[in-house]
Amino acid sequence: MIFTETPLKGSYLIEIEPINDERGFFSRLFCEKEFKELKLNTKWVQINNSLSKSSGTLRGLHLQNKPNTEIKLIRCIKGLIWDVIVDVRLGSSTYGQWFAETLSSKKRNMIYVPEGFAHGFISLEENSEIIYLNSEFYAPGSELTLFWNDSEVSINWPIKPIYISSKDKKGISLRELKKKFN
Repeated sequence: MIFTETPLKGSYLIEIEPINDERGFFSRLFCEKEFKELKLNTKWVQINNSLSKSSGTLRGLHLQNKPNTEIKLIRCIKGLIWDVIVDVRLGSSTYGQWFAETLSSKKRNMIYVPEGFAHGFISLEENSEIIYLNSEFYAPGSELTLFWNDSEVSINWPIKPIYISSKDKKGISLRELKKKFN
């Protein structure tokens, strides 16, 4: 696997290195040894699957607060998504900054999202499907949603969202989120 650190310290884009032959290819999606070498999480307790039926479906920006902070590893297994992470780690030099990458079933790339990041995505094709590994179990009492269109973060979404859940429409600002961490 090829790990490339993003401008937000601790987050990585991960590309597979397929071994091709006449049958197709073989590759690793996870290797404990390689993750440990970079001091990345190697314990996954939950694997989630999400399907967005329509292009323009926005999900996020989600995170869990202490004591249930989580790390995620996201891969698009069908279609195309624009995946976004926002650094909400208090004291971080990149606090409030975002990074995005297109994840697709064709590229087979992944993004590693460390603790203290909000995560979301918008589907760019119909029937886009992702799987993501979580380091912590879902804890509704610790769940927070950063407003997808917060002016302080200023994410430049590639398309206008068409479908947004009521929960995501009620997300809180970065300023309000900061108060939740105190």
